[in-house]
Amino acid sequence: MSLERYKVAIIGAGPYGLSVAAHLGASGVSPQIFGEPMSFWRQNMPEGMWLRSPWSASNLSDPESELTLDAYERARGVPIRRPIPLEDFIDYGRWFQEQTEIEADPRKVERIESGNGSFDLTLDDGERVHADRVIVAAGIGAFAARPPRLAEFPSALVSHSSDHRDLTRFKNQTVVVVGGGQSAIESAVLLKEAGANVEILARAPQIRWLNRSASLHRFAGRLLYAPSDVGPAGVSWIVAAPWAFRKIPRPIQDPLAERSIRPAASGWLVPRIEGVRITTATTIESASAKNGHLELELNDGTKREVDHVLLGTGFSVDIKRYSFLGESFVARIDRVNGSPRLTKDFESSVPGLYFVGAPASWSFGPLARFVAGADYAARTVSRSVVRRAGRSHRETE
Repeated sequence: MSLERYKVAIIGAGPYGLSVAAHLGASGVSPQIFGEPMSFWRQNMPEGMWLRSPWSASNLSDPESELTLDAYERARGVPIRRPIPLEDFIDYGRWFQEQTEIEADPRKVERIESGNGSFDLTLDDGERVHADRVIVAAGIGAFAARPPRLAEFPSALVSHSSDHRDLTRFKNQTVVVVGGGQSAIESAVLLKEAGANVEILARAPQIRWLNRSASLHRFAGRLLYAPSDVGPAGVSWIVAAPWAFRKIPRPIQDPLAERSIRPAASGWLVPRIEGVRITTATTIESASAKNGHLELELNDGTKREVDHVLLGTGFSVDIKRYSFLGESFVARIDRVNGSPRLTKDFESSVPGLYFVGAPASWSFGPLARFVAGADYAARTVSRSVVRRAGRSHRETE
C-alpha cells in the first residue's frame, strides 16, 4: 500500500506551527500540520492565567503581518484586556488559523523514521504518511522539569504546573508551590484564589519582579527594550535579532541567554499575592509520603506537612523526551545538552528535519522560547523549504 505523500509535515499546531504553516501556504508549498490547534495552551495552562509577554510580543506570524492581535481585536469588536487573558489568546490562535485557512489534522505523530532524505510518519491511529521534510513545532510540554527527589511520587501528591487546567480541585488543601518564576508565582495566586492554603518555596534569595519604573518605560523604554521584551535593558535588542545573537561567541552568548530568562514574575501579580506565604533561599532536602500527605524537610531544618506539591520549575529542553523521536533516530541528531544544533535555516544534522520553538534556543537564543520568536523562525524556515522545493522540482524536470 502506497503512503500518502506530503512535501512538508509540521508536528505541532501551536503558535510556531501555525505561523510556519501560514508562511509556507502563502509561498505555494502546502504543508500538512498534525496536532490540535493551540492544544497545549488549552489543556495545560490554568484557567484564569494571563500572558506574561506584552501585547507587542504575542502576535503569531503571517507573511504580511496582517493577522495581529490588533486585527483580531478589531474583527471581534470587543476590547481585549492587557495583560492578555489566556482564553483570549487561545481564541486569537483559532481566528489566525481560520484566516489563513490552515487545515490541521488532529492526530498525533507517534513515530518518525527517515531514509533516503525523506521521512515516514506513523500516526496515533496506526496510519503512516510520507513527508519530504518535517518541521518539529511540538512545543515544551514534554520538557516539564521535575526535580528528581520529587519525580518519584504519584500525581496525586506531586505535579507540574503544566499538568493542570483547573486548580479548583485544590480548594481547602495545603499546597506548596516550588519555584520563583512566572509559572510558580501565578499558579500560587490562582491556587489562593481557588481557596487553597498556599506557600511558595523559592531557591533564590528573593523574588524578582518585572516592574519597571514608569518614568524609565515612558522616556527610555523604546530605546532600551525591543518590542519582543525578552532580556534586560540593552540586551533585549540583541536577543530580538536571532541571526545576530547566534554569531556572538559562545562564552559571551551563554551568560546573556541565562540572564535573559532568569526566573521572574510580572509586577501585576504583586497585588494578588497577598495572603500567600513566600519562603525564599529554600530548597526541599527530602520528602516522604505519609497517610496521603507529603512531609517535606527543608534545607533550614524546618518541616512542612502538605496535601500537594506543585512544581513551578519550568521546562528543560531535551528532544529525547519527544515521544515521536525514537532512540536510534535521536542518536543521528547532533545535540548540545539536549538541544539540537541547528543551521542558520533551523535545520538539524538530519537533512530535511527542522526544529522551531524552545529546541532552537541553543542555536538562536532565548527569543525562541517565546511566542515573539515565531516570526523569525517562520520566515527563515519557509524560505529554506521553498528554496529547496524549487531546486528539487528543477532537478526532476
